[in-house]
Amino acid sequence: MAMTSWTLDLPQRVVVTGTASGLGQECAKSLLRAGVQVLGVDIAAADPELTAHAAYDHVVGSVADPDLWQTVTERLGDPTTLGFIGAAAILDVGVLETEDIAIWRRAWEINVLGNVLALKALLPHLKAAKKASVVVVTSVDAGSAEQQLAAYASSKAALTMGVQTIALDYARTGINFNLLAPGPMRAGLFERHLASAADPAQFLATREARQPIGRIIGADEVANAALFLLTEQASALFATTVTADGGLTASFDYRTGAEGSSA
Repeated sequence: MAMTSWTLDLPQRVVVTGTASGLGQECAKSLLRAGVQVLGVDIAAADPELTAHAAYDHVVGSVADPDLWQTVTERLGDPTTLGFIGAAAILDVGVLETEDIAIWRRAWEINVLGNVLALKALLPHLKAAKKASVVVVTSVDAGSAEQQLAAYASSKAALTMGVQTIALDYARTGINFNLLAPGPMRAGLFERHLASAADPAQFLATREARQPIGRIIGADEVANAALFLLTEQASALFATTVTADGGLTASFDYRTGAEGSSA
């Protein structure tokens, strides 16, 4: 039997941060495949696979730099419908006694301030658009502590409440604001955490075993959730956090073992 289809209405143009790798790059690829114009932002140069598309434009710079956002708005044009995906993030592994305080400053500047500056610069354009949607990428670590990730987790917790409050401040403008909270996914941040482990193979096996579905989800799967939140069909979701973690946070004590076993 042939599968039925469901049409989803994406914005004409979407600004995506963190497009040089990981989730941001997967979001950009998926948007381009759907025929959306993408303005990518990253401190690194764009991947050739993205720049090969005529509908892709790229701005190089730090999301924590206000001048970058001036450039972005100048290149934005005047789209009828507009979206934003804030996927750029930094993750450092460590414990407080041995961490340089600069790690904390960098985490908060990029993960929190980077999104605040983006929204501040884009708000006039989002308000002027016929339809507009915002998806800011937080993390399951915003609500559940994870060892050796205090700087990262605290920044994501602050980001979540900041964006939720901004959403309420602008709720009557017609902009649809939401947050997306991935768990571990096979992308840049998880891969760096994996590489820092004393035994990466054991680290990966342990992480896969604690996932109810038995695997770490792909960044492309999380990108699908981000794209849905951009669509007009996601209008019932507002100022909320959608969790995309393969079931990790569904239970406080998920037990691996034989299928159907409680032990």
